[in-house]
Amino acid sequence: MSTHKDPTISIIALGGRGEIGDNMLVIEDDENIIVLDSGIMFPEDDQYGIDLVMPDISYLVSNKDKVRAILISHGHEDHIGAIPYVLRDLNVPIYGTRLTLGLIQLKLKEFNLSSTTSLIEVSPGEKVQIATFNVEFIHMNHSIPDSIAMVIRTKAGTVLYTGDYKIDHTPIDGKPADLQRLGQVGAEGVLALLGDSTNAEREGTTLSESVVSNTIEETFKLVNSRIIISTFSSNIHRVQQVFQAANKTGRKVAITGRSMINVITLASQLGYLDIPDGIMIDIRQIHSLPPQKVVLLMTGSQGEPMAALTRISRGDHRQIEILPGDTVVLSSMPIPGNERSIGQTINQLYRLGAEVLYDGMIDAHASGHACQEEMKTMLNLIKPRFLIPVHGEYRHLHHHARLGRQVGIPEENIFIVDNGVRLNLTKDRCWIAGSVPSGDILIDGLGVGDVGNIVLRDRKMLSENGIVIVSLTIERKTAKVLAGPSILSRGFVYIKESKELIEEAEGLAREALRELEVKGVTDWATIKKVVIDSIDNYLYQKTKRNPVILPIIMEI
Repeated sequence: MSTHKDPTISIIALGGRGEIGDNMLVIEDDENIIVLDSGIMFPEDDQYGIDLVMPDISYLVSNKDKVRAILISHGHEDHIGAIPYVLRDLNVPIYGTRLTLGLIQLKLKEFNLSSTTSLIEVSPGEKVQIATFNVEFIHMNHSIPDSIAMVIRTKAGTVLYTGDYKIDHTPIDGKPADLQRLGQVGAEGVLALLGDSTNAEREGTTLSESVVSNTIEETFKLVNSRIIISTFSSNIHRVQQVFQAANKTGRKVAITGRSMINVITLASQLGYLDIPDGIMIDIRQIHSLPPQKVVLLMTGSQGEPMAALTRISRGDHRQIEILPGDTVVLSSMPIPGNERSIGQTINQLYRLGAEVLYDGMIDAHASGHACQEEMKTMLNLIKPRFLIPVHGEYRHLHHHARLGRQVGIPEENIFIVDNGVRLNLTKDRCWIAGSVPSGDILIDGLGVGDVGNIVLRDRKMLSENGIVIVSLTIERKTAKVLAGPSILSRGFVYIKESKELIEEAEGLAREALRELEVKGVTDWATIKKVVIDSIDNYLYQKTKRNPVILPIIMEI
């Protein structure tokens, strides 16, 4: 039975619960905070013009004196993408494995932060002491090398964070997850498991990378045309499979796309990629070889607007165009929310004469996330007192909780909570203890957090209804209208074809301004409001649309 004297820790998700991406977890005791992962997320369709989404870190900023380190489980964007933005406010060391830190270093160089950040390399099997937390790193399988789980020994007990994982007994690099050590940790006693929930809906086990390797090789053998294969630049195992299959089938590989080139260069330098001599060619050499001897490797499997494959499908890539008979392989699964853009890319590739192979047609991709049987294995190895599902939309967290009940974890010991909710834990208790500020920070170009709901609302209105600009010139002292009002529109109506509508709106605005002049009103805010109100209802009655109305007033 716990008492008020029992040491207490808090676990808070700032991102990654109820969503795919934005992964960021906080573990806190009385004097110290460590942060697990620091990711970003793709914007939703209604987040107009937004480039990226990251978690709200205002809680960390307000407690910056307690934040001791950021620990990274692996090098995917949904776990490292927010680091350059976080480091603007938090100057703390970052712990990660060799490849993970290499990818972070690439990102920091883009932001001119590489010389100011302390990157500390760790290896599976290693233990580090960070303030009151002792952290052990365990090798895991995922779709990127150097992925780790973290065993965090705290004052209240041991917390195990799986990171993204699957249990692959035949991984492409020959290094299966360290299940033996996981079992030992479980036998020692685990207070709480923070477990990846991404594939909790999927029965069975995840496809092994070795199966994908065979599929890619067979595809290269059977296809008697040029092959274009698209995958994530960070999926280094998949990149290795492409080089191996090309080498066995007598093809040359050309790479396009800045992120793909950067990651392949880094992974080769660090020894995570073995590229056979002479197999890689410059993109400018592809036309000098027979099509059946060429493989083009690129990004764009998620339909990203600026990725190489997407630009090729639109016909605006500077060096590559689809040739009739090309075979395009999408070696990935759709990230939720990207299905529409992926479909558009596939449709356009077919229009251009390509044959497209994608998820569901061939086994050209293996998920990096555990399915139900692997998740049960993890739960049985760790035997946690408390299960806290993370990394997934609500339905994924729900199915993870169901698996926990199936293996014997009591219902009251499983906690599905939203981002920002503080879970307090002692050696034998877990309870909700309030919340901290949380939510999405929107990144638009160089702006971080300067686009909020009001701006998004305006962008939505502009995209759906257009804008009406009402310009007029007034006398400075009396506010007498000297010229106008004159109306222009963009994205609302074509003025030449709607002359009567525009003239009537101008007349209504002119009449409203005369009334203000009679009353002697000279306040700009009042004048603008009257202009908007005078034509807003009229335009809606005539068009059933609500354009953004923007008065522009000039004084002389």
